[in-house]
Amino acid sequence: MSEISSYQANLKQALLAGAMAGTAVDTALFPLDTIKTRLQSQAGFMASGGFRGVYSGLLSAVIGSAPSATKRLLGAGVDNNTNNTHFIHMAAASFGEISACTVRVPTEVIKQRMQTKQFATTSAAVKNVLKTEGILGFYRGFLSTVAREIPFTCIQFPLYEYFKRAYSEHRGRRIEPYEAALWGSVAGGIAAAVTTPLDVCKTRIMLLSKSQATTENIGVVSTFRRIVAEEGPRVLLSGIGPRVMWISIGGSIFLGMYEKAVKSLCELQVLDDRR
Repeated sequence: MSEISSYQANLKQALLAGAMAGTAVDTALFPLDTIKTRLQSQAGFMASGGFRGVYSGLLSAVIGSAPSATKRLLGAGVDNNTNNTHFIHMAAASFGEISACTVRVPTEVIKQRMQTKQFATTSAAVKNVLKTEGILGFYRGFLSTVAREIPFTCIQFPLYEYFKRAYSEHRGRRIEPYEAALWGSVAGGIAAAVTTPLDVCKTRIMLLSKSQATTENIGVVSTFRRIVAEEGPRVLLSGIGPRVMWISIGGSIFLGMYEKAVKSLCELQVLDDRR
């Protein structure tokens, strides 16, 4: 195996480890996601389960975490020395997001309906969606998910790269992995906060039953307007605390591991070049 092939293989292994770590983090922080979903539910926090059964829907979430990791790799793995880096980061991650949503949205639909106690088991939720809504029912909220994730990605990764570059220039050295993890946490938290209204709209759309879903209330804009008119603009920030905490912690660990992997492999490459 050539040195280049060996380097690429090691990088893939390191990124796979990072993705696995990301899945583990998502699992550990799953209660925060459940609390966020219940806070955003139109039925209300207590009616949706309160603090009981905060791991409801975990299996579906674990299944959907793999494409999320793929999306992150596309965003994080761009060459930072390329011209128009910010644009490339956004384009790569946005493309990854659209691709990931084809797999992740069905798992998100099942997860959120279980989180709000509409169903007790994954199989019951899947059977109900198939029976009452058909295959397309699994893609309820697809466009609203994309409409949330693309702005999130276009905020998170450019901010992350800006923070890293500015801090590195300030310190006069390459940024350390633990420092990258910190800035990844900050960038993720900011992006999570800014896109919370879109997340609320996405949650509301996904939780609609077939009888509730009409052409007037399954769109992001119409859902946004209805929430503001009927419940007030403050409702659009429901669940912002758990969402920011969950994404900040997860982003710091994943991006920190990614930077650690890149640094280690670069050091190995330098040693190989000296031989």
